[in-house]
Amino acid sequence: MDLDQYIRFLMALVFVVALIMVVAWVMRRVGMAGGTVRGRARQRRLSVVEALPIDAKRRLILVRRDDREHLILLSANGDLLVDSAPAGGFDTALAGTADAPAASAPAGSPPR
Repeated sequence: MDLDQYIRFLMALVFVVALIMVVAWVMRRVGMAGGTVRGRARQRRLSVVEALPIDAKRRLILVRRDDREHLILLSANGDLLVDSAPAGGFDTALAGTADAPAASAPAGSPPR
């Protein structure tokens, strides 16, 4: 290969990279990149708050949607909604359940 072929290869490479950048810029301007609808990008309604792997096949996901939080168990067998509460409600729900077993136990039953 002589110098002329190397220069043509380099120019073709620069042209292809520039073409990819132009197409990406046009797609972003049109609103096709990123998976968000134009104008609503600032008002995100859905977010993953936390993810906790249980084992190799199961995972707990805490998802916030608007003013609600949903605890979802993802597994190979299917997905399961474990709990749903107002945003920030799991902390208060946990604090409330600490007092609930003593208050809701029948009078004649022994404490656990």
